[in-house]
Amino acid sequence: MYRKLILDNGIRLVTEQIPTLKSVTVGIWVNAGSRDESPAEAGYSHFVEHMFFKGTGTRSATDISREIDALGGEMNAFTTRETTTFYVKVLDQHLPQALDLLSDLFLRSRLGRKEIEKEKQVVLEEIRMVQDDPEDLVQELHTKVIMGRHPLSRPILGRESTINRISRQNLLEYIDSHYRPEEIVVAIAGNFDHHQLEKTMARTFSGYRKSSSSIPRKRWPPELLGGAMMKQKPLEQVHLCVGFESVAAGHKDRYAVYALNAVLGGSVSSRLFQEIREKRGLSYSIYSFLSGYSDSGTITVYAGIRAREVERVLDLVHREIRKLARHGIDGRELKRTKDQMKGSLMLSLESSHSRMNKLAKDELIAGTHTTLEDVITEIDGVTEQQVFQTAQNLFIGDRIALTGLGPLSSRQVEGLSAKFS
Repeated sequence: MYRKLILDNGIRLVTEQIPTLKSVTVGIWVNAGSRDESPAEAGYSHFVEHMFFKGTGTRSATDISREIDALGGEMNAFTTRETTTFYVKVLDQHLPQALDLLSDLFLRSRLGRKEIEKEKQVVLEEIRMVQDDPEDLVQELHTKVIMGRHPLSRPILGRESTINRISRQNLLEYIDSHYRPEEIVVAIAGNFDHHQLEKTMARTFSGYRKSSSSIPRKRWPPELLGGAMMKQKPLEQVHLCVGFESVAAGHKDRYAVYALNAVLGGSVSSRLFQEIREKRGLSYSIYSFLSGYSDSGTITVYAGIRAREVERVLDLVHREIRKLARHGIDGRELKRTKDQMKGSLMLSLESSHSRMNKLAKDELIAGTHTTLEDVITEIDGVTEQQVFQTAQNLFIGDRIALTGLGPLSSRQVEGLSAKFS
């Protein structure tokens, strides 16, 4: 059973009671991520996420870790380009302790200066780790190519220069201006008593003060770009990304886009996986994925391949994309794709954590709840013509972004850059 409550200070509480589960997951979502930072603040959202686990007025970082372990639960956080999320998952009987712990670190983090200096080194190591992971790195570079100078193009982790300059006052000011009650959603899914939970949450968060900042948050949609970036690096493989403009997270055509992505490269039965890996053995890792934001989106194909196969694989990718744009898909392929989408959806929503994520995203994107039955209906309603039209809209045009990383020859760099410029 779904319920929504707006506290007096504007914090939204969205809950889904699922009596058949033995777990409950609580997530505190802040509608602020890396796209909301100024260039001088690059990495602040992610750094704040780290710092909230470094101690409160009554708990040290060690106390926090030991307490969640003693409950047999899981507590973590993550930062995206548009949100920052803190969550805890426990057995239903441990919900009161979990709420007390999660709210303490969210509301009463000390942000100690010594901890800030230590955490700078941790985050810098995290940045270096991305540099050593070519799959992550090429996708980060690709975002810069397709987003240009838009705030969405900046790395979530920030830059070494901005991380080194962070001060306690910087973080306090960032929290004050971005962690406003009206931008916070608390999502809870699992087995709990609704009446008792709402009383507890109102008592816990009612004192959360409104921001002293009067500067409104500004977001504007990016103008997605084409072009190429080729970066030579001594690796065993060349890592490629080919990207196109897609639709925003709440767009009316999103289910047709989901189906298109599944057909192209979103599963092991997809066209790219079957053609490039299974039929020809040219790549171990080949897939496509969607990135949906509040006002825009992208669809990206990734492949890790031998340097001598770069042109061949790119030609195969383009061939499959052109086939979808010119001919669409048939009824049998669409039915198989719909069945896969529905099965994957229903299996994913068997956990309280997945349900919590869906609750929060529904609220942040649309301000309302979409039931599982509603989603199934939307998937069933996708037609061959919709997928065909979507493929034409996304894949016909000259705004194709290509990013390559690895042991590329100078000839390959020049040739591919000229082809996609």
